[in-house]
Amino acid sequence: MPTPASPKLLKGAIVAYRLPETTPTVIVFQYNPATLQRSLEAQAAGEEGAADEAYRLAGAPVETIKAEIELDAADQLETGDAAATENGLLPQLAALELLLYPATATVIANTALALAGTIEIVPASAPFTLFVYGRKRVLPVRITEYSATEEAHDPDLNPIQAKVSLGLRVLSYSDLPRTHPGYHLFLAHQVTKEAMATIARVNALDAVIGDNARIL
Repeated sequence: MPTPASPKLLKGAIVAYRLPETTPTVIVFQYNPATLQRSLEAQAAGEEGAADEAYRLAGAPVETIKAEIELDAADQLETGDAAATENGLLPQLAALELLLYPATATVIANTALALAGTIEIVPASAPFTLFVYGRKRVLPVRITEYSATEEAHDPDLNPIQAKVSLGLRVLSYSDLPRTHPGYHLFLAHQVTKEAMATIARVNALDAVIGDNARIL
């Protein structure tokens, strides 16, 4: 009998845009993280203790994500991949680390403006970064933490095995202007979350206090 086909496993990724450029840098996870640590902190709008303010919200909660990504160049080295043979994992690590840097063009421009005595300089900004983990989670984020543990190296001291720990701060419509694409991406993410919650809500109360029971 033919065996059933295995489902195609989607890869998680970090996707970064240097706006207004629309061609992204896509850093695909070689192995999806085994665990994701997610934390949400509510943004209360009212003063503590005020009875009529108890349920008021100032906006979307502050969400943080922590993930550990494993990188291994063994397969590429085994097949004689030229980039891996020459550089090991340096290209992948560099792509991740550059998400925390302003573009060198901005740095050079600001240096020139400072030398010319210009008061206003070009504001430096990180790339517009997305954390993509399945079709239902495409989140605008800012990288807040990055650490890499290089676990093995080739004869030229290029890393060939590494673990990268990432701390991400999700950016919501409370953080971004309405004209920013991340504003609308987060709004779409919340709509998806509301749809998922609706699925979980079906018959939930019956399971707690009995069939056809009501609280309100």
